[in-house]
Amino acid sequence: MTGVLADSQLTDMITRGEISARPAVTSAQIQPASLDLRLGQVAYRVRASFLAGHGRTVADRLEEFEMHRVDLNDGAVLEKGCVYVVPLMERLSLPADVQAVANAKSSTGRLDLLTRTICDGGTEFDRIVPGYDGPLYAEICPRSFSVLVRPGMRLNQIRFRAGQAVLSDADLTALHTDMPLVDGDAVIDDGLGFSVDLRLPNTTLVGYRAKPHTGVIDLDNIGHYAPADFWEEVHSSDGHIILDPGAFYILVSREAVHIPPDYAAEMAPYLAMVGEFRVHYAGFFDPGFGHDAAGGAGARGVLEVRCHEAPFVLEHGQIVGRLIYERMAVRPARLYGTGIASNYQGQGLKLSKHFAAPA
Repeated sequence: MTGVLADSQLTDMITRGEISARPAVTSAQIQPASLDLRLGQVAYRVRASFLAGHGRTVADRLEEFEMHRVDLNDGAVLEKGCVYVVPLMERLSLPADVQAVANAKSSTGRLDLLTRTICDGGTEFDRIVPGYDGPLYAEICPRSFSVLVRPGMRLNQIRFRAGQAVLSDADLTALHTDMPLVDGDAVIDDGLGFSVDLRLPNTTLVGYRAKPHTGVIDLDNIGHYAPADFWEEVHSSDGHIILDPGAFYILVSREAVHIPPDYAAEMAPYLAMVGEFRVHYAGFFDPGFGHDAAGGAGARGVLEVRCHEAPFVLEHGQIVGRLIYERMAVRPARLYGTGIASNYQGQGLKLSKHFAAPA
């Protein structure tokens, strides 16, 4: 068995106790190629982000860095610009040949809510080594908006893999020839490149920029908030925009992306020497995203863009990221968008599910 583990295999892991939780894992957490993780009952406000490090536990490090504790049971606000560590309800007891990688969920990334998974002995964010046996924690740093959270909320997700099944560029080219992965020509170089769309049809609206001073977002409120209260519209009539240092943007890919049922993909960070920006915190694309049979024809990739030290001119069609494709160990029983209430199948430029559709 080699590849990304599918939903049926995650169910087997739960049955064997390799994934456990209090309360027990629910079927709603199981996605085609990942498992949603749930917040526990307390958040620790810490002085700084940290990793446990070799031979250390997260609990040890919390004793060093904790400032105060926040009870989440009745709902609590995580303040913009602060760092919190929240024990998750799930814990792992991985087999020796299975590793895991975590990432923020799509809605989390679109709120600029930096959420990373840490674990005992961990030396990297969002990476859990084969054979890991222990608890999981979410490190949460709201960067644009303060948020109201409660126990059981699902801000991040975890994907399991056995061995390495990343497609080479040659394999990716062959797959694209057999079933197109993007509309038009594919730019394949250490993954599948994608570019930014700054010439959307019949409109000058090309994106959104987070406002600096806003109210709190309750993460349980779906379709509730007026976009204008939290976002400024970004317009372009000439195919370029200037990114401001420190600002956060929602943009969209020029290409419609396709993830076939037997594959999963992950957004890779783009090279820093190409520009002063970072694209996409939420990096998992599940099997079936953009797949015709799953109702996803024409699904664009939403780009979560943060500009760094210097203003940067972003041009229409500029390559801004790449997707790394992997084989699934088995085909998922359900695909993204098919009967699982996927929020972003068939999407174009779109804010997170918490915002009402523009009038």
